[in-house]
Amino acid sequence: MYKYFNPNPEGNLVGDCVIRAICASTGKSWDRVFDELTEVARRLKDMPSSNYVWAAYLKELGYKRHIIPDTCPDCYTVRSFIQDHPYGNYILGTGTHVIAVIGDNYYDAWDSGNEVPIIYFERR
Repeated sequence: MYKYFNPNPEGNLVGDCVIRAICASTGKSWDRVFDELTEVARRLKDMPSSNYVWAAYLKELGYKRHIIPDTCPDCYTVRSFIQDHPYGNYILGTGTHVIAVIGDNYYDAWDSGNEVPIIYFERR
């Protein structure tokens, strides 16, 4: 089930899906995730929103990365993922968007249930 979630302190929708998803999954504030992600980006000499940076940050937090098989590239959606993973805490990446999934809910600033994930990180 979709749950509206926008922890941005100003309520802005500013292309911060990575930060929003990590906030939902970890319970950390937007400012804290932004600062920690920026530190990783500085260390890796890349942008905080790059897949390389946020993946490295999640690994540092103890998340495990999984690849979603390409057996049905257009039909496996965020909603499908939830049906297959009704429990747990995940961050899904589509290549251009990032979504938090906790239990049978997904958290985002818009209803991204039809997005097609290609990778996910599992919180342990």
